[in-house]
Amino acid sequence: MALDDRQDRYPFPEIEARWQKAWADRKQFKVAEEPGRPKYYCLEMFPYPSGRIHMGHVRVYAIGDLLARYKWMRGFNVLHPMGWDAFGLPAENAAIDNGVHPAVWTYENIDNMRTQLKRMGISYDWDREVATCDPAYYKWEQLVFIRMLERGLAYRRRSRVNWCPSCQTVLANEQVEAGRCWRCDSEVTIREIDGWFFKITDYAQELLDWCDRLPGWPERVLTMQRNWIGRSEGAEFALPVAGRPDLKIPIFTTRPDTSFGMTYAVLAPEHPLVDRLAADEEGRRRIDVFRAEVARETEIERLATDRPKRGLRLEARAVNPFTGQEIPLFLADYVLMGYGTGAIMAVPGEDQRDWDFAKANHLPIIATVKRPEGWHEDQAYTGDGVKINSGFLDGLSIEEAKRKAIDWLVAQGLGQAKINFRLRDWGISRQRYWGAPIPVLYCERDGMVPEREENLPVVLPRDVQISGKGGSPLAEVASFVNATCPKCGGKARRDTDTMDTFVESSWYFLRYCSPTYDRGMFEPDAAAYWMPVDQYIGGIEHAVLHLLYARFYTKALRDLGMLKVDEPFRALLSQGMVIKDGAKMSKSKGNVVDPDDLIRRYGADTARLFSLFAAPPEKDLDWNDHGVEGASRFLNRIWRFVHTNLPELTTAPRAPAGPLSDSGRAFRRIIHETIQKVTHDIEHDFHFNTAISAVMELVNALHDFERASLDGMARQERSALLREAVEATLLLLGPVSPHITEELWAALGHRESLFKRSWPVADPGALARDEVEIVVQVDGRVRGRLTAAVDAQEAEIREMALTDGKVRPWLDGRQVAKVVVVPGRLVNIVTRG
Repeated sequence: MALDDRQDRYPFPEIEARWQKAWADRKQFKVAEEPGRPKYYCLEMFPYPSGRIHMGHVRVYAIGDLLARYKWMRGFNVLHPMGWDAFGLPAENAAIDNGVHPAVWTYENIDNMRTQLKRMGISYDWDREVATCDPAYYKWEQLVFIRMLERGLAYRRRSRVNWCPSCQTVLANEQVEAGRCWRCDSEVTIREIDGWFFKITDYAQELLDWCDRLPGWPERVLTMQRNWIGRSEGAEFALPVAGRPDLKIPIFTTRPDTSFGMTYAVLAPEHPLVDRLAADEEGRRRIDVFRAEVARETEIERLATDRPKRGLRLEARAVNPFTGQEIPLFLADYVLMGYGTGAIMAVPGEDQRDWDFAKANHLPIIATVKRPEGWHEDQAYTGDGVKINSGFLDGLSIEEAKRKAIDWLVAQGLGQAKINFRLRDWGISRQRYWGAPIPVLYCERDGMVPEREENLPVVLPRDVQISGKGGSPLAEVASFVNATCPKCGGKARRDTDTMDTFVESSWYFLRYCSPTYDRGMFEPDAAAYWMPVDQYIGGIEHAVLHLLYARFYTKALRDLGMLKVDEPFRALLSQGMVIKDGAKMSKSKGNVVDPDDLIRRYGADTARLFSLFAAPPEKDLDWNDHGVEGASRFLNRIWRFVHTNLPELTTAPRAPAGPLSDSGRAFRRIIHETIQKVTHDIEHDFHFNTAISAVMELVNALHDFERASLDGMARQERSALLREAVEATLLLLGPVSPHITEELWAALGHRESLFKRSWPVADPGALARDEVEIVVQVDGRVRGRLTAAVDAQEAEIREMALTDGKVRPWLDGRQVAKVVVVPGRLVNIVTRG
């Protein structure tokens, strides 16, 4: 059949636009709770509205859409929403650079990106769209802030914080990457400042315990969270200061068994006892100089293992309570006030960091664990062994010695067993404008007072001058700052900090459940139906930022009586990056591929197909222009095949009449093996690339069958099998490339959307084989392969293996000692000489 230009090549601009409009007009992906139907909440991490999507977006949204459409076809009630993580520094920076208000810049970008996402044909329920900069959204987190304040989960204190001099704001520890701001890459410094905190440490143990109850999460992410939470078991006890009965230095150690090897002790420069340890004015001056030097270092730098440790020796000395001996006291940059007690006992024999410091400062090193034979004493020993040089602990194992050392401390009234966590409370105060205002006022009479709930939201004012310098520009807006005390009615001033944008992203998935609900954060019945998210999809870079905060916030909402789930995300898929020329795509590297250009040249279906086929989702995707062209050729091949054979396909019977021929049975087996493999690869492994590869193999087989079946096969059988194969191809490929498959599905005469059809199920009868291939091993090595009847008996298979022409030479001159037959799979022949 001769094809015109439209039938010869997939006209994607016309087809994709038409189907996107059809889906929108039908509200095909609009969803509501159906209590009697299984639900599936599929969610990709929502984007910051930067103005344009990038190839990383294309990849993650293609993954989410494949899963959402697949689950629709499997009969699930699918919630697949989209929104915007709309607060943040880039909007302020744009306001400074371009003279446009952050709100204007943000909403223009949202409009642009929404249009781009719709061009991709993603199956979002756009009626559920949210933007976190909307007062109707952040009103509810202000309410939760007040409830957390009442419960002691939110509090204000002065603290040393990470400060970005470029962004002019505080950064959480998780937002400092290698000593630099995660947003702008500027070097981070340390400041003391008053700020608000969420008490995430109250949930440290629960957050850790639930890491073992999230089987749908990648182990890599769970390990990162466990390490960040950092549970440590040990002992806390006091070191007396020699000659100062009024002073004791509390320390925490995970290795109390090494206490006999303590040859010095170290305090963090910020430790409150340091000033009392100075001997005179000169001592205080030296301490002040050292503190100033350390204050210029970030915590990341101070904890780095690959840089020299800096210290200052004090004139005061401590007493090791296990030995009664005096030991020197130091200030050192590698000890932080926020970890443990802010002071450590130093055991250089069993700790490499202490070893390095001891060597640099010519301090004694005592081994308290017996070294293995051949050990070279050029480094600390951190392995196992029995205790030595440890008084009443000698001869014990490390674990036995830990318990006995703690028992001794308790008996002497010197200390106790203690559990510590590396995790620290979440600092949420930001000294910037474009964020949710903190709903707190300060009254001369009543002090700090939360806003009344009925007065929420505290709306971010629009009339601000944003310079990017100094503190929050809100402090200069008199109409915002000057307010009435909610308690006494007197004059008060508002807090001018805004909340960390990670607060908004810690609950947005709940707002999607009922985005227009105006009597609370979310409608309880809707949240009970949809939560938790069944499949969450996003980058590994959020492992200890957004993901940990969202888990904490969910648990806090539960304890506030607002929610009934313990965890927000049942399963997590962390997709890899998109790289080109060996590096992550970025404007600075000049290796960016614009999705708009790609869609204009090849269409959304091709862009989606390539991004899903080029690599497994958890691996990095290496961009390849030839791969994109190959994806386009594949779709055009399907397009041409259907249109070439359309008259036969549209008149074909639904099923062949009577038994199939041998070639017909073989081809139908390929169809159903493909259905089986694609279903398994999507459902169990997320191996979308191998699923697509299987469809490609089916298309190859389809072409081969179409050519080979022209002769020697009844037309009715041929037509029925061609139609079955084409329909299976379209159904299996639909979640990957939805526009072309919808169009071809309609061309076959179907009036209902492809995505209203059930996902195909492999027919066990079609999968049945008459013969199987059996591997033959001789002494564990593959030496041949047999083709045997499916129902062949063990004795028959044994005889075939022993007499096979390729196997026989490996048996000559040797005695067969044993033959193991695994029916339908394997024969293993064991010989001896």
